[in-house]
Parts: sequence; C-alpha cells; structure tokens
Amino acid sequence: MAGNYAGASVKNYVHGVRAWHIIHGVNWNIDKASFDTMIQGAERLQPERSCRKKRQPYTVEYITKILSDLDQSEPFDVACGGCLTTSFFCAARVGELTVPTLKDFNPQKHVTTKQLRKAKDRNGFETTVIHIPATKSSPIQGEDIYFSKQLGVADPDTWLKNHLALNEPNAEEHLFTYSHVASNRTTRRPLTKSAFMQRVHRAARKLSLPIMQGHGIRIGATLEYLLRGVPFDAVRVIGRWKSDAFLLYLRKHAEIMAPYMQPELHQELLQYTMPPVR
Repeated sequence: MAGNYAGASVKNYVHGVRAWHIIHGVNWNIDKASFDTMIQGAERLQPERSCRKKRQPYTVEYITKILSDLDQSEPFDVACGGCLTTSFFCAARVGELTVPTLKDFNPQKHVTTKQLRKAKDRNGFETTVIHIPATKSSPIQGEDIYFSKQLGVADPDTWLKNHLALNEPNAEEHLFTYSHVASNRTTRRPLTKSAFMQRVHRAARKLSLPIMQGHGIRIGATLEYLLRGVPFDAVRVIGRWKSDAFLLYLRKHAEIMAPYMQPELHQELLQYTMPPVR
C-alpha cells in the first residue's frame, strides 16, 4: 500500500487490521516503535495525487462582491446572503446552516429560529448565538456558533435581520427558510446546500470570480480572524477546531505571524521578565 495511498489511509488500514487482531484474541506482535516507523515511511512515500490541496479561502472582499449580485428583495437571494455571511463570520461548516435536500429538514438536527439568541459580555459587547442541535463533532449535544456585528456590506447581523424580516421563518422551520414561487404557487423551502452553493457560483461566474468550494468559507474565516490578530487559541475556539489541523489549509503564514514577531513585542516581554537594575 505504501507509495500508492496516502499515509493516513495506510495508517487507518493498519489500525483496522490491529483492531481485528484484538477483537479475535490474536496476538499483535508489532511494537509501537516499529509501527510508528512504518507509518512514517508510508507518509514519505505517499503519491502527490493523494495530498489534499489547500482550499482557496473566501475573503471579505470576495463575499462582498458575491453579495452585490444578490437581489435584496428576492427571498431566496436574501436567505443565501444571510447564510453566506453567517457561515463566514461564525467559521461554520456550510452543511451546519443548510440541509442536504428539501426533504431532509429535521428540527432535531438542523437550525431553527428557536436556536437563535443574543448574548452580552460584562463590557456590553453583543454577539448573536446560534445553537446547532447536531454537528459532525457533537451529534448529541450540538454546538454553539456565534458572530458579532461587522463593518461594511458583509455584516452578518444586517443580512440575517433582513432575511428574518423578509422570509419570516417560524419556530418550526429551518432558520434559512424562504418563500419559493413557481407556477403562481408559493411554497416554503429550507435552504439546501446545493441550492446555496449554486447561487454563490452563479454570482462568481457572472462577476468573473474564481469558483470556490464551500469548505473555503470556514477556512477563509479562520484566516480572516488570524490576520486580524486574533490569537490562535481563540480562533480555534471560534471555529470549533479540535486540533491544529486547520493550519494545514492556511496560506499567508508570514502575514499571520508578523504581529507576533515585531521588536516592540520583544521589548515589552523583556520589561516583564528582566529584573530591574539596582
């Protein structure tokens, strides 16, 4: 397998074989040091095609251009704008704020207006909190995502309020439910991931922008917060990353690290750590 599959694939396969040995009471006669060495060798031999390419990240500028193509009087477009800005500034997965198909909406798993609330800290800073009943990493208890009001056209607070005012989703409907008109008949539809991404891509093509994948929204949000100087640990909490795996996707490492490498910070650290001269 080494040389033909990604190192992670080889590792998972070998772990599966080891699990079979344990379940059936068969001795596993490979020590940890040898096992780790073999996996490292497999990772070095993995073919280039098996390496996941870095996703193109969405940026505030890119999102602002996409929003310019949305009709703010059209229910579907307003729902898409609300979903796009909310996903980005919450660093959420697109699938957490949409549904797979029109028939898949389940209020026990998907977001509704009941999961929407405001929160304030001791300084009076307000955030919008959305509870997702079930997520990839927390399918039972769910997780909270949150954003604060932003400056500029891509403000998620404004877009979400516009969506709620225009589409008026009730407590039993999906958060990004919108009114769909076809053949003089109006129906209520939850926003599906495919419909959302198709609308974003249609706007991108019209504006001659690169076509980006949905995961680029979450990666772009992570990059945006890091470039703003938000500490790595705080960004990991915002994006609910369980590890530092998100660093594998990021670009602009020099720009991210620049604020932490300035001589002023070094001098400030010395003032705290060096004893005073007597």
